[in-house]
Amino acid sequence: MNADMNAPRGQTHEPDFDDAPAPPRSPGARAWSVVRSMFGTRIGKSAGRIRLVAVGFTCLYLVIGGKLIWFGFKPEPQGLRRAVTEASSRARPEIVDRNGEILASDVRIDSVFAEPRNIVDKDEAVELLTAVLPDVDAKELRARLGSRKGFIWVKRGVSPKEREEVFRLGLPGVGFQPEHKRVYPNGPIAAHVLGFTNTDNIGIAGIEKYIDTLGIADLSSAGFRVASEDLKPITLSIDVKATHAVRDEIVKGMERYKAKAGAAAIMDVQTGEIIAIASLPDYDPNNPVDALDPTRINRMTVGVFEMGSTFKALTLAMALEARKVNLNTRVDARGALRYGRFNIRDYHAQNRALTVSEVFTYSSNVGTARAALMVGVDGHKAFLRKMGQLDRMRTEMPESAEPIVPRHWGELNTMTIAFGHGLAVAPLQAMMAVSALVNGGKLVKPTFRQRSIEDAMAEAPQVIRADVSEQMRYLMRLNAEVGSARTIDVKGYFPGGKTGTANKVVNGRYSNDRVFTTFTAVAPSDKPKYLFLTVYDEPQGVPETQGQRTAAWNAGATTGRIIERVTPLLGLPPRPVIPTGSFPSVARLGIGLPSAGSNWR
Repeated sequence: MNADMNAPRGQTHEPDFDDAPAPPRSPGARAWSVVRSMFGTRIGKSAGRIRLVAVGFTCLYLVIGGKLIWFGFKPEPQGLRRAVTEASSRARPEIVDRNGEILASDVRIDSVFAEPRNIVDKDEAVELLTAVLPDVDAKELRARLGSRKGFIWVKRGVSPKEREEVFRLGLPGVGFQPEHKRVYPNGPIAAHVLGFTNTDNIGIAGIEKYIDTLGIADLSSAGFRVASEDLKPITLSIDVKATHAVRDEIVKGMERYKAKAGAAAIMDVQTGEIIAIASLPDYDPNNPVDALDPTRINRMTVGVFEMGSTFKALTLAMALEARKVNLNTRVDARGALRYGRFNIRDYHAQNRALTVSEVFTYSSNVGTARAALMVGVDGHKAFLRKMGQLDRMRTEMPESAEPIVPRHWGELNTMTIAFGHGLAVAPLQAMMAVSALVNGGKLVKPTFRQRSIEDAMAEAPQVIRADVSEQMRYLMRLNAEVGSARTIDVKGYFPGGKTGTANKVVNGRYSNDRVFTTFTAVAPSDKPKYLFLTVYDEPQGVPETQGQRTAAWNAGATTGRIIERVTPLLGLPPRPVIPTGSFPSVARLGIGLPSAGSNWR
């Protein structure tokens, strides 16, 4: 019988759910119940939650405070000390010239440091330290000792005597850190090429900065301890003796011609190696306080200038390459060449039609401009770009300048650029192009590292024909015999050359009182080995030059002295007579050549 049938009449039986077991719940339901109880708003549970949160925050602040106290009483931040040690122990490889002569090297020195937290009487420490290190500023040192830093430098690079005197003071918290210091035994010789380093032995300019791109700095940053003797020396193409001679001649020339600045370089036309280079005023990399003076820039790579009539060699080579002319072609050079309201005139006007050879030897602006117009504006721009004159030249040297190119290039620009006005380039950049004119037509990129002929030629594009290169060598040699380059006709070396004098731009206008002179020479001209370039910034007319200030009288004369002085150092022997058969393609044109067997003077 049903249980309900036994219940009293008028009553119903309800199941007792309080006594029944709860149905099982899923894990998700249980988690939600816990979260709801924690963040619920029931007043009965609020006090417990507040106490729990307060305890949590108290523990957090205790941990942070304890950590700060630990850092405050820590004897020295190991990370900082380790970074200082790594920076001060950074070694660099030696830099040597092409003959193994040392140009830059590391020496071990000591630097004085202090730990401000370990110095009890800071005023006494300042007084004692500045007494033995008089070049340390007392006020600045006291301020740094009063800082909360764990490590400061007192003086970088002390002498042995200064180290001994500091050691005798016996000051707690003052010690010594061994470091590497860069030294340059030749002083300002090749200073612009070498550059310099900062107090942490990091390259700031020149080859020193280039070295840091080779991965040496990355080794130090990765924690590798590298000693200088473990690193292979960096061998440059520079010859230190030749560079000394070049610099010496520029120093004498600046004094002789009262020039504002001067520079010169020697380049191997087959390999592109820079054998010698000097730019004055310069600086001593051992104490490069003057390195940032804008008057002391490297005028061969950083300065850009209008190169004057040396650009005529490029223009005539362009016309010969385009087969618009040959050496016998006559060009109208009668009177001025008019373009609108502008007149182009010759400095040594002949007022007649000139052959291309005569255009070069008489340095005719009119004849050169007409030759450029034969090629045209587009052809002119394409040729100069091919010769590397319209883009920034890149070498191992980080410092280089962008050429100043006309924004709107028309026929007038082509006419003036043809004879070296209206386009400004770095002298070493122009040197690269002239080298291609005489080495058989290969555009070899200049380098400050040693390089073989095979490696150089493998990367050098052919920019002009070999016969055009031969004709340009002939023109340069002819100019040394009967033209404006006679000042470099050094006996026995068969040189050729070209002058260039450009009026400087002052306040947007060409000045008649300030000039920039250049002289380019090749030796020997039958089988070129070296290209020479000399420039002077604002030379003056002096009694020795009969009051003249054009390139032949100053840059040309200096180049002749450099050739005479340096070529024996470079192992280039003199020859007593003119070699026969040096210019076969010129001979086929029926042009007169120097008689075989005659003296070269």
